Amino acid sequence: PVSSSLHGSRFLTGGLGGSLTHQCFYSPTPANKYERKYWCKMTPKGVCYTIISSSSHTSSEYQGRVSLRDSPQNGTFAVTMTGLRSSDAGTYRCGIGSTNHGLHVSLNLTVLADATVSRPTQLIQGQLHGSVTVLCPSGDAQGDKKRFWCKVGRSSCALIASSDGYVDRRYQGRILITPRESSGAFKVLINDLKKEDSGLYLCGTRGLRAQDSPQEVVLQVATAPALPRRPKFLSGTVGGSLSFQCHHDPKGSYEKKYLCRWTGGSCPVLLDDQGFVLEAYEGRVQMSSSDPERGTYAVVLRQLREEDEGWYWCGARSGHAELTAPLKLLIHREICSSRGPGTATPVRPTPASPAAHSTPRHRSMADVMGTVPTGTTMGTVPTDTTMGTVPTGTTVGTVPTGTTVGTVPTGSSTLLSTATPGTSATSPGEAFQESSSGQSRLLPALLPALLLLICITTAVLTLAKTKLRKKPGEAGSTSGSLEPALARAGLSPGREERLEETPGPGEAQEFRMGSGKCGWVFAGAGTARVISL
Repeated sequence: PVSSSLHGSRFLTGGLGGSLTHQCFYSPTPANKYERKYWCKMTPKGVCYTIISSSSHTSSEYQGRVSLRDSPQNGTFAVTMTGLRSSDAGTYRCGIGSTNHGLHVSLNLTVLADATVSRPTQLIQGQLHGSVTVLCPSGDAQGDKKRFWCKVGRSSCALIASSDGYVDRRYQGRILITPRESSGAFKVLINDLKKEDSGLYLCGTRGLRAQDSPQEVVLQVATAPALPRRPKFLSGTVGGSLSFQCHHDPKGSYEKKYLCRWTGGSCPVLLDDQGFVLEAYEGRVQMSSSDPERGTYAVVLRQLREEDEGWYWCGARSGHAELTAPLKLLIHREICSSRGPGTATPVRPTPASPAAHSTPRHRSMADVMGTVPTGTTMGTVPTDTTMGTVPTGTTVGTVPTGTTVGTVPTGSSTLLSTATPGTSATSPGEAFQESSSGQSRLLPALLPALLLLICITTAVLTLAKTKLRKKPGEAGSTSGSLEPALARAGLSPGREERLEETPGPGEAQEFRMGSGKCGWVFAGAGTARVISL
């Protein structure tokens, strides 16, 4: 099928007795290349009579003064008419197809006695996601006229960008009208080309009263082969740094490579490969490396600020042509959560773990337990060990100096229950230390201390039961006799303490001392083991 991409001028003006050439531009697809091209004139009845076509037909009325030249490799065919007459004025079609009702562009021809010669239509071809440079000669070096770029529609030319800073929302960050040169000419730079960018455009200058004769430009965007689509958005954090690569054609020869900041239709250069750095960015931006063989150069931006957010262009200049590519930088502010006096840790919001327990009060294990002296060594508690119970009212001592405490196995959940009256929150071998990530770990080697505690407790209980059997009626003084015994064992009644810590992701932790029991629960994947003391 014939491609729907066909463009050409909508208005032609010729001088009486003179000549003109009209170009029609089409996508150079196989279907278009070998299809019939035609030039016909509309009659008042709505019929378009063929004047000339690529199938070797020429109307007898125009014999000797009309010609058609097709250039399939460029995607254009040109119609030239000479010896213009007043009767030649009217509406014409240039098109592609087996009939004159196929794909076409309509235009109006005016024949005047003193017509000025219009500029030929300029053809610009680009690749999908690539960039193009359009040179717009104005012929007027005065700087008080507004430069514009618009796209021709059925009945009007829709403004896309102008030198006063206006940019259509669909072209934000990807079009630029350069300042006027000494000759009065200016350039229009467009990047990140899209398929819908193909079409007929006008560029020129417009004064307070009238506009100069605009330049017609046909832009064709080839959809294949397409350039690789590279990342268009970058993300950074306030105070951080960012490094990215700019790409250019490794086969090209460029006199300058640069980075500019696009804003409001202008793009001031921040730095280039010749050593220039904009004063406001000195010390913060650098072109760190360049690889001409691969067609890349790297840019580093340091000490990022919120105002750095926006559009940037990578550019490479070769004569009047400029290869450009847009990048949008997004700046984020990092959220900090205070962990203690004079300390703050950056945090990122994460979903809560299903195993996590919310508690009314969160306390650091290190705050409650204190720290264990460096260099201490003790064994670890097997996860399937079950031990005896500790009587109510016992106070657990501290870990002796020189002890190193083990850690809770990875992936386990330690449940710490609520303390009850008459118990203390500190027990031998149960000291915790806090890692740099803020998660509690069971200090190594609890077994020797626990065995010692159990032996002492068992001996005290045995002694107490023996005394009770020998001296009936002294049951009421059992509590009093136990206290000295507990004191001799290094144990003393303590105060109530509730010890809880917010678990890390995937861990639920609780520590309970009360009702004569102290227990750990190690929860793995679908399992739970309890150690009762």
